[in-house]
Amino acid sequence: MKNKEKLANLPSVDEYLKSPYGQKWLEIYNRKIVLRAIRETIDARRKEILDSNDPEVSIEALSGDIESAIRRLSAYKLKPLINATGIVIHTNLGRSALSDRAINNVTAIAAGYSNLEYEIAKGKRGKRYSHLKDVLIEITGAEDAVVVNNNAAAVLICLDTFARGKEVIVSRGELVEIGGSFRIPDVMESSGAILREVGTTNKTHLMDYENALCGNTAMLLKVHQSNYKIIGFTEEVSIEDLSKLGREFKIPLVADVGSGSIINLEKYGIHGEPTVMDVIKAGADLVTFSGDKLLGGPQAGIIIGKKDLIQKIQKNPMLRAMRIDKMTFAALEATFMQYLDEEKAVRDIPTVRMLTESGEAIKKRANKILSALKKSVSEQARLDVIPDQSRAGGGSLP
Repeated sequence: MKNKEKLANLPSVDEYLKSPYGQKWLEIYNRKIVLRAIRETIDARRKEILDSNDPEVSIEALSGDIESAIRRLSAYKLKPLINATGIVIHTNLGRSALSDRAINNVTAIAAGYSNLEYEIAKGKRGKRYSHLKDVLIEITGAEDAVVVNNNAAAVLICLDTFARGKEVIVSRGELVEIGGSFRIPDVMESSGAILREVGTTNKTHLMDYENALCGNTAMLLKVHQSNYKIIGFTEEVSIEDLSKLGREFKIPLVADVGSGSIINLEKYGIHGEPTVMDVIKAGADLVTFSGDKLLGGPQAGIIIGKKDLIQKIQKNPMLRAMRIDKMTFAALEATFMQYLDEEKAVRDIPTVRMLTESGEAIKKRANKILSALKKSVSEQARLDVIPDQSRAGGGSLP
């Protein structure tokens, strides 16, 4: 059959809709989706004909492809996956999985109304940040806290609040870039702060900070090297020493610790990641960290520290553009509540459990999976459990 004849015999959208197949799809699926699937399939067949192929063009022949297109278009684009990469906090796969307690709290809060901005005891309008304040203070030892939608936003609002048009001193070795081309210098530029680099890539001394101080200095910024490590001939200035310098000149010290570990992971053989409590105790005036990395909660940027500084951040108009919703509050509160009992947090928060799990426990689970797989595959296939190393991911624990 010639191309022109094939094209002439290709059914129209209306013809297909009126066919028994089209009527069946309309009874089951949304009309817009059915129409789109029909158009896509007919267009694809037309292209095949014009490319000198010889496809079937009857209504019956089109129906299989149309059904596949309908199912594809009707399915949610965001899908649950099995993470078999060996990377616990996989940034492309959604970072941390929530605990059952967090999921249940999100479901309960999202399904109806809540006291998001309402004080039940006083019967009047309340503040949304009050729900997390107490548990954050209890766990971290900070004076106050506020939460925004991610750690980049947390750093940005700190810079905007305290250093717009003024200088921020940061070590050259801490001008980090994380996923998505997020760079500390770019964030500073966006905030209106002026970057003042000190030291070198591998060595920065306290005197470098001291020599950079001037009347326009508004902040000392300490950035944790969470996704890379410089080794060898190196030196950096401690939080304690920077805190003393900041207090002497009445300049706030802000520490971006990134991944936000609450538990001391060294007892589980994981080194190099300070807890947010350690950074607060060391003298940082403000500490920012992520909610969906080592913490094991939802995406959020958590800011803890001195009460007077937190109150200034809360008065920044930019905060409204960065605020989190009720579902994030619900997940974050439930996650932090679990940290009141470290043993339960390690057991019940998926990210923490996976990071602290022993090699023997992992091997035992792998052997269990192996036994199940051997029942489902050909006897000719060889399946083995072999030792390997997993990674934390999420720009933490390089």
